[in-house]
Amino acid sequence: MFRLILRRLTRGMTETKNNETVLVLGATGKTGSRVAQRLTERGIEVRKASRPGFDWNDRSTWQAAVTGVGAAYLTYYPDLAFPGAAEAIRDFSKLAVDHGVRRLVLLSGRGEEEAVVSEQGVRDSGAEWTVVRASWFAQNFSEHFLLEPVLAGEIVLPAGQVTEPFIDVEDIVDVVVTALTTDGHDGEVYELTGPRLLGFADAAAEIGKASGREIQYVPVSPAEFAAGAAEQGVPEEEIDGLTDLFTRVLDGRNESLTGDVEKVLGRPATDFSVYAAKAGATGVWNQ
Repeated sequence: MFRLILRRLTRGMTETKNNETVLVLGATGKTGSRVAQRLTERGIEVRKASRPGFDWNDRSTWQAAVTGVGAAYLTYYPDLAFPGAAEAIRDFSKLAVDHGVRRLVLLSGRGEEEAVVSEQGVRDSGAEWTVVRASWFAQNFSEHFLLEPVLAGEIVLPAGQVTEPFIDVEDIVDVVVTALTTDGHDGEVYELTGPRLLGFADAAAEIGKASGREIQYVPVSPAEFAAGAAEQGVPEEEIDGLTDLFTRVLDGRNESLTGDVEKVLGRPATDFSVYAAKAGATGVWNQ
């Protein structure tokens, strides 16, 4: 009888939570757009927030975002390791809790010391919190700054021969949605990786196989990378931050695997070859 009562109470709590509005920051980004879509498909009301309506650098846009929501997915642009991120996350999290938000899920970066400092603002907010530390997105090769280099046939990065446990964004999104909508994730820090380590040359080969094209990885120095980014018109402040971040994070510190995807979802993480085959089938690398 006690188990039956407990199960009914828990079910009632879950239904109440699913009736709450969930705020998704960065709702046009790689993870945010998918999180918003998954939640909507589950019948959960979503408040999508992205620039210009929401801007981390314009605090006057914050209150409207958090008013009337019960949970929030936080992503920070351009990265939690950038100057000012820790203060913004701390102040936004406090504002959110003051306006009734009870659950926060933060997307963070694996192996970034500054990101850990930023995470503290969510930990100290008084909300139920979950931190999702992700390794290098596989989708960076098909939806972000590496798409153009792939189309040109050369992936140029200051990464040497380091290996990375590339994570499929779809896995990140499944973990985030689970943390937003179910109990048992309060106070958890999940480090998400793919199921194997690949060098960037290996990734280029997988993409080449999936696209039927020859893709090369070209390792360069940080200075050469910065110069190339400047030629492409990337703002100087972003070049400095990204170059510093890549130089430090791509130093071998993330050359290890975790089982956190399976821990949360009950299934293994998606292999890079599966991601590459799906992306290749869309024709994104054959434009």
